[in-house]
Amino acid sequence: MYLNCHTYYSLRYGTFSELELLQLAKDHGVTQLALTDINNTSACLNFVRKAPEYDVKPILGIDFRNGVEPCFIGIAKNNEGFLELNDFLSHHIHQEKKIPEIAPQFKHVFIIYPFEKVLQHEKKIFAEHEFIGVSVNELKRLRFSKLLEQRDKIVLLQPVTFRNKRDFNAHRLLRAIDNNTLLSMLSVTEQADEDEKMYAVPNLAAHFSEHSFILENTQILMDACSIYFDFSAERKTQNLSRYLETEEDDEALLENLCQEGLPKRYPEINQAVLDRLEKELYLIKKMNFVSYFLINWDIISYARKQKFFYVGRGSGANSIVAYLLFITDVDPMELDLYFERFINLYRVNPPDFDIDFSHRDRPVMTEYIFNRFDNVALLGTYVTFQSRGVIRELGKVFGLPKDEIDVLCDGNIQASRLDNISALVLKYTQLLHGMPNYLSIHAGGILITEKPIHWFSATNMPPKGFPTTQFDMVIAEDVGIFKFDILAQRGLSKIKETLDILERDRPEEFAKFDIHDIKAFKNDPKINNMVKTAQCMGCFYIESPAMRMLLKKLEVDTYLGLVAASSIIRPGVSKSGMMREYILRHRNKGRAEEMAHPVMLEIMPETYGVMVYQEDVIKVAHHFADLDLGEADVLRRGMSGKFRSREEFQKVQDTFMDNCRKKGYTEKLIKEVWDQVASFAGYAFAKGHSASYAVESYQSLFLRAYYPLEYMVAVLNNGGGFYKPEFYVHEARMLGATIHPPCVNRSNAANKIYGKDLFLGLGYLRELEQRVMERILKERFLNGEFNSLEDFLDRLIISIEQVSILIRIDAFRFTNTNKHELLWKAHLFLNKTKKIDHPKLFAPRQQHFEIPSLYSTNLEVAFTQLELLGFSLCSPFELLAEAPLNSSGSKDLERYLNRNIDIYGYLITVKRTRTHTKKTMFFATLLDQQGQVFDTVLFPPVAKKYMFRGRGIYRFYGKVVSEFGFLSIEVIKMQKQDFIQDPRYADMKTSAKVFDQKKTGEERKRYSQYATRSAQK
Repeated sequence: MYLNCHTYYSLRYGTFSELELLQLAKDHGVTQLALTDINNTSACLNFVRKAPEYDVKPILGIDFRNGVEPCFIGIAKNNEGFLELNDFLSHHIHQEKKIPEIAPQFKHVFIIYPFEKVLQHEKKIFAEHEFIGVSVNELKRLRFSKLLEQRDKIVLLQPVTFRNKRDFNAHRLLRAIDNNTLLSMLSVTEQADEDEKMYAVPNLAAHFSEHSFILENTQILMDACSIYFDFSAERKTQNLSRYLETEEDDEALLENLCQEGLPKRYPEINQAVLDRLEKELYLIKKMNFVSYFLINWDIISYARKQKFFYVGRGSGANSIVAYLLFITDVDPMELDLYFERFINLYRVNPPDFDIDFSHRDRPVMTEYIFNRFDNVALLGTYVTFQSRGVIRELGKVFGLPKDEIDVLCDGNIQASRLDNISALVLKYTQLLHGMPNYLSIHAGGILITEKPIHWFSATNMPPKGFPTTQFDMVIAEDVGIFKFDILAQRGLSKIKETLDILERDRPEEFAKFDIHDIKAFKNDPKINNMVKTAQCMGCFYIESPAMRMLLKKLEVDTYLGLVAASSIIRPGVSKSGMMREYILRHRNKGRAEEMAHPVMLEIMPETYGVMVYQEDVIKVAHHFADLDLGEADVLRRGMSGKFRSREEFQKVQDTFMDNCRKKGYTEKLIKEVWDQVASFAGYAFAKGHSASYAVESYQSLFLRAYYPLEYMVAVLNNGGGFYKPEFYVHEARMLGATIHPPCVNRSNAANKIYGKDLFLGLGYLRELEQRVMERILKERFLNGEFNSLEDFLDRLIISIEQVSILIRIDAFRFTNTNKHELLWKAHLFLNKTKKIDHPKLFAPRQQHFEIPSLYSTNLEVAFTQLELLGFSLCSPFELLAEAPLNSSGSKDLERYLNRNIDIYGYLITVKRTRTHTKKTMFFATLLDQQGQVFDTVLFPPVAKKYMFRGRGIYRFYGKVVSEFGFLSIEVIKMQKQDFIQDPRYADMKTSAKVFDQKKTGEERKRYSQYATRSAQK
């Protein structure tokens, strides 16, 4: 009997989920229920999916409002009516239009106008599908209203927004957050009536005993409504079902494309390849996934025509069909990729293709997909209220000062010491935690459906400018819609820009290689040695400290070894302790036969009987525990975090245990194997996914090996990677580049390479305005380089503040004039010259000023760079107040093995982690005085005593240890070293000490050594 029910998807208004609404209905004996969230349909599909479990007939609708001001409620008679409602709502959201007071002429929708709105607009004539809604509280007024004469048009409209007083309090807090106001200042008009709650059916009948016709009208209306979506295991896919006109055409096209791809991918075609292809095509057709492959092929074909760089990965890389269609570059025959991970007869959902593009190319590809296909939308995802964010919001709502909010956020508080307000903040934080806050966009999911997208939900229009569904990935899969993942990745941008630089500046070199010739890269000893020695700075994910450590421990020097390492590093394997066991078995080949169970070793010989990939879950479940492939895939998906049914997962887990016991395995072995399976918990990669990542890594390594400076420029120009830009600039220097600060004649917005001269981009200047930079580049492009400071100032409209930034960073060094003199000139020039914003008819007559001789020091330059760029171009060791007492570095670690060393290091990155006993420890990576990398570890006792205090140079005293050949320092004590006082602001006494020419001479000598390490490297 309830036609206006809200969940917390009535954002910052409702207070509980759609499942809690269904439970509430069941508790009150309600058997029919309309979900009508405010301008939102996010909960609708799951509401319909779960309603039968609560013995509730689901009805869908929308509560149309402008802000909190009600307009009307639309109730869908059927799925066509739901489509109409979604079309109407989406149109107004996309166009940012107000909802009209009077509803349009829907064909399959009932419209209910709230009693108050009918009185307000004096509406007297109602169409057949229009009704007047009256709540319990409005019955009193209805008795004295002429509207009572419209007996056939009056229905019950009792809003349901709260279950209890606590919900109402939470609602008020949400409204205050939404209005960015103190709770005490929240207007009553911004709140719902506390009486918006559900009554048990007998109570409702009692309230309407004098007006029973209202309940009868309501029952008739609800009986006329029926909504259906198929959530069964046998459901049909809702994706675009045909690429061409008929299924037969699609199948023929797919087969032809495979035949075309065979000779390109396999110059020597053997029977194993043909058998695999036949098997895949049979399954793809049988599972009705043909159009899914062809749509992915269409997307890739367009990208190839545009010469866009891309990587196809995910479980789709297990498919030879995907390989032949050039969707992926991973040969499943070479890697013996487990096809059943990709498709099996028990699997309802289609294969998973993740296609990565350069972050510059993805917007073009997204636009192509929206233009190419009819029913397309981005997949939505909800950002939820998290504890710290809720505490901050509620702290503001309750009027707490910022310092008290900060204390609550830190969590180091004692409940007994909290005042009443702080206690309330924490109490309601728990209530709001996890509620949806606002709709966002899935990282890369795009839906292409057979029916209109609005058949399933309304869509929002975020700033990206593409319709976005109001539901997420999980419910999309439940109803049979499977996403296409079109992702952006900066690693590909780095490769693409390197190729662009080479094509532009070194066309002969560019013509010598094919970046897609992965087989040649795999056999290149120079590349493989870089992997073995972990010389991978800037190369995709393998540059991280953890990956560098693993590569050295494994001494990986092959593509297949890197594929395995890519998955071993994942938390699932390392958490189970099997990463260490894998290293032990890799380094000692006899250990596998000794330690591994024979069945496990037989299933996974190449990984020494250790589960490394997602496929291994299926293999172990199928071969070790005798689960069928469907049950095995349930197990894998249940651990991926994307699976809905925990009951089904538990059932499969029980079957796993029972089958193992029947086969006579010991409880110890069963537990050990299950712990390995469970530890994956969604963190392991599919083998094809790891292989795709390894392909991209080899492409990056090739460019770094043979075109290192061009590659490092591309790395810097595309957001760097794991480390800050400063360290990629350092790496470029170590690889032989001469680094120059920004220059108005040689620099672009991004970094530019001229031979071995790397000019930092104007974009690095934090305080330089974007429009000024664009003006400089445009003027230089149109009218040539600048001849002098005066020429620059004549040709550009620029303030003294902006030109000062350029002068201080030495962007006019081509004038061979000291920057202090240039600053004087700029001040005098801009004060004396009135700027006009149009071309000059004659060249201006320059004034000449007498300026005293001025000079600047290297240290002054370094601190200016530190201020304007964020880092200095000299060695940071030059800036120490006291010179290091030794020159120990990475080169000395082997000599000090199992002994203590005293060493200085410039902090690159530090990782804070916790032991299994929740104690804090640190892993830190640093640069030594020679510019080489070394690693340290601070175990809990030391970490408790010493803390890293931001960037800078630290002195360490600790023991050099080796684990599988990887050298690091177990720190005993450390101390941060002081930099000298900034000479630009130092007093005369300090300045005299700082500018001691003997000292700066020694520093220059030390840095000349630091800057010429590439040959030694």
